[in-house]
Amino acid sequence: MKSIKYLCSLAVLATLLSSCGPTLSPFTQQLYEENNWSKSELQRIQFYLSNDIVLYRELTGGKSEIVQGEIKIVNGRKREQITFQRRTPGVFIFSPKNNRFAVSFEDGGNDRYLIFGPNPKVGNRYVLLASDWNRRQGTVSYAGQKWLVDSDAAYSALLVDLERLQRTDVNTRVAGGRRVGTD
Repeated sequence: MKSIKYLCSLAVLATLLSSCGPTLSPFTQQLYEENNWSKSELQRIQFYLSNDIVLYRELTGGKSEIVQGEIKIVNGRKREQITFQRRTPGVFIFSPKNNRFAVSFEDGGNDRYLIFGPNPKVGNRYVLLASDWNRRQGTVSYAGQKWLVDSDAAYSALLVDLERLQRTDVNTRVAGGRRVGTD
C-alpha cells in the first residue's frame, strides 16, 4: 500500500514539475515579422532546439582541434562529433543577412554558432541551414570548421517560449481624484 501511495505521489510531482516548464512553440517568419524585433530584442529571447543536431567530421592523420566534442571510432575511422540535444537553450548572436539568424548553443566564443532561417516547406519555421544538402547529409560551418550533419537535422527548428514573450509589463496606478479648491 505504501508503494502505491509513493508512486501516486511521484506521478503528481512529475506532473506539477512538467507543467512548470516553458511551453515551447516554433519560431516562424510570421512571428518575427509581426513583432519586428530589433537585434537587441532578439538577443534577449531565449531560443531552444526542437530536435537533436549531431555535427561530425572524419579525422585524418593531420592535426585536429577538438571543440567540446568527442572522438568516436566509426568503421575503423576516427570521427569527431558534437551533439546539441533537443531543448538545448541558445542565444541570438547576429544576423548574417536578411532572415538568417546565427544562434549559439554553447560558451567558448562567438564563432560557435549555427545558422537558421525560414523554410516555406515547414510553415516558414526557422530551421537549420547548411551550405548544401543532399539526400543523406549537409555541410555546416561551426567554430571555423566544416562539419557534416545528417539530413534529418534539416528540420531541427528554433523554439521559443511564446507565453513569456507575450507577457507585457504594465505599470499601473490608481488616481486618487481631485477636489475643487485644493490646488
